[in-house]
Amino acid sequence: MNGVCSAIVAPLLSWYDQGHRDLPWRAQPTPYRVWISEIMLQQTRVEAVRGYFERWMQSLPDVHALAAADEAVYMKLWEGLGYYSRVRNLHRAAVEVCEKYGGELPADYGHLLALPGIGDYTAGAIASIAFGFPVPAVDGNVLRVAARLDNDFTPITDPKYKKLTRERFAAIMPTDRPGDFNQSLMELGATTCLPNGAPLCSDCPVQHLCLGYHHGNAIQLPVRAAKKMRRTENRTVLLIRYGTLIGIRRRPDSGLLAGLWELPALEGALSPDAVRQALGVRGWQMEKLLSLHPAKHIFTHVEWRMTGYYVELAEPPAELTFVTPSALREEYALPSAFRPFLTVLEDEE
Repeated sequence: MNGVCSAIVAPLLSWYDQGHRDLPWRAQPTPYRVWISEIMLQQTRVEAVRGYFERWMQSLPDVHALAAADEAVYMKLWEGLGYYSRVRNLHRAAVEVCEKYGGELPADYGHLLALPGIGDYTAGAIASIAFGFPVPAVDGNVLRVAARLDNDFTPITDPKYKKLTRERFAAIMPTDRPGDFNQSLMELGATTCLPNGAPLCSDCPVQHLCLGYHHGNAIQLPVRAAKKMRRTENRTVLLIRYGTLIGIRRRPDSGLLAGLWELPALEGALSPDAVRQALGVRGWQMEKLLSLHPAKHIFTHVEWRMTGYYVELAEPPAELTFVTPSALREEYALPSAFRPFLTVLEDEE
C-alpha cells in the first residue's frame, strides 16, 4: 500500500466518470465560470452556491461585465455569501484582467496566481479545469483525502504539509485529464471521504490503496492544529424607522465587514433605558422603542451576541441613510448578521 501514488489515478477517474454531482459550473467550464465558482465555494457549501452562481452569471456573464459593474451591483449579488473581501478581489482582478489581458483570464498559472484574491488552489483549479494544465488544486478536501491515504498524522494546517501534498499530487497528475483528476479528488472529499463523522470507506474507489483505512485510522484523520478561541462581542442592533424608511449606515473601510451597509449598533447588551440614554446623547428624538428577538452570528474569529430594538424617530439623523424596505432588499448589500432583525418588516407586507 502506497497512499498517494500513481495507482489512485485510474480508479479515481473511472469513479468520477461513472457519476459525479451535476453542478452548473461544470457544464461549461470556461475560465471565467471556473474562477467565479471557485471563489464562491471558498468557505461556503456547494448547495448554497448554486443559486448565487446562476444569478451572478445572469447579471455579470463575463470579465468585462464584472469589471464595469458598480460596487452596489456585485455586492448585492454576493449578499449572504460572507467573506466580502472575496467579491472585492473579484472586481479588482476583473479590472486588471481587462487592462492587462484584454478581458480574458491568462492561460498561465503564474499570471493567474498574481491576480488579486487568487491563491495556489484557485490558480490550480482554473489552470487545470479550464486550460488543461497539469497542476494540482489542493484544498481542504484534498488535504483530508491525502492524510487518510497516507495515514499521516501531520496537522493539515501546517503550510509545509500543504506544500508537500501539492508536490506529491503534481508528480502523479495525468497530463491528459488534469482538470478531471483534480475534480475527482474534490468530489471524493466532498461526497465520500467526508469531513465530519466517519468517511464512507465502503464507497471509496481507492479504499484498497488507503493506508488510513487499513490501519483503522481513517476516522481519526486528518489532524488539525488547535484553533484559537473565538472571542465574543455583545452588540445592540437598532432597526431605525423614520416614517416608512429604514436607517442604515456604512461600516468603516477597514476591519470586519469593511465598507458594507449595516443596521446601526451600539456596543454592549443594552437595556431599553440605556438605549434611550445613548440615543438621547446623540440628539435623536425617539418616539417608540420595542424589543426584538435577540440573535447571534458567528464569524471566523468572533461571535456577535446581539440584542435588538425597533426604534421610531421623530426626525431623521444626518449620519444615517434612509431607504425604503424594498430598496434595502433589492439594492443594498446587508450582511446576513443583520437579517434576523428585518423579520419585523415582513409582517408589514
